[in-house]
Amino acid sequence: MSRFQFVADHQHAFEVKRLCELVEIERSSYYAWKAGAPARAARAAADAELAERIRAVHAQDNTLGAPRVTAELNDTVPAEERVNHKRVARVMREHGIRGYHKRRRVRTTIPEPSGQQVPDLLQRDFTAEAPNQRYVGDITYLPLADGTNLYLATVIDCYSRRLAGWSLADHMRTELVEDALKAAAATRGSLAGAVFHSDHGSVYTSKDFAKLCQKLGVTQSMGAVGTSADNALAESFNATLKREVLQDENRWPDEANCRRQVFRWIVRYNTRRRHSWCNYQSPSTYESHHAATLAPAA
Repeated sequence: MSRFQFVADHQHAFEVKRLCELVEIERSSYYAWKAGAPARAARAAADAELAERIRAVHAQDNTLGAPRVTAELNDTVPAEERVNHKRVARVMREHGIRGYHKRRRVRTTIPEPSGQQVPDLLQRDFTAEAPNQRYVGDITYLPLADGTNLYLATVIDCYSRRLAGWSLADHMRTELVEDALKAAAATRGSLAGAVFHSDHGSVYTSKDFAKLCQKLGVTQSMGAVGTSADNALAESFNATLKREVLQDENRWPDEANCRRQVFRWIVRYNTRRRHSWCNYQSPSTYESHHAATLAPAA
């Protein structure tokens, strides 16, 4: 309870002057606070209405934090009705609404002491001027209740963070990452001239994968051995997928559920999930806007 509210609650039993002296506030400040009561009530009502709108958005996806909730709220309303992300954050905090957050540490890279020398062409610069220029990829394990794992290989576009290619299997053989890169080539039509960046896992340093990259016109790039920051974009994608799909669970109940849930999340990630990198648009929408800027004028 504020000191002003204390005075208001007891003003019928004691003099306002004595109450203000007791709680050490000026009478003028108290009366100014009292005069502002209608405005505070209006703000409280507006915040309550906003909280209900936030809950409706959050009910659709409980992983959303304040920035993405703000983007959802402002997506289809006139400019004069848009809300500030700071206000959304405050209302979410006051009403106990928060995006799901869980940190995990997972090590999946199996180094290959083959001695193959592949330069780091990205140097932790995970940006691109246009789609289909730079990609990063990684393998992450998806634990199942029976103690086994599925493995997801990814090919992520640095321009839009779009998952251009992926492969899911019960093994970590070279075919896993080959299938992911082939899927990206099918999505893009061609990967000729693109850079693909990965860690030094044995599947990425294999001769078969190098041959596939050469066949597709892809230039390989690799970070330093044992340095996850050199492939931070791919690591971040893996962590986001597990956090948002598994949430408080440690593993998927079975392979069928895992495949279904991961597929559903990936589709949503590419087409609907708002990404901060994409100005809180989905990767697909972000790419479509880039294409529109390149379209010739009618």
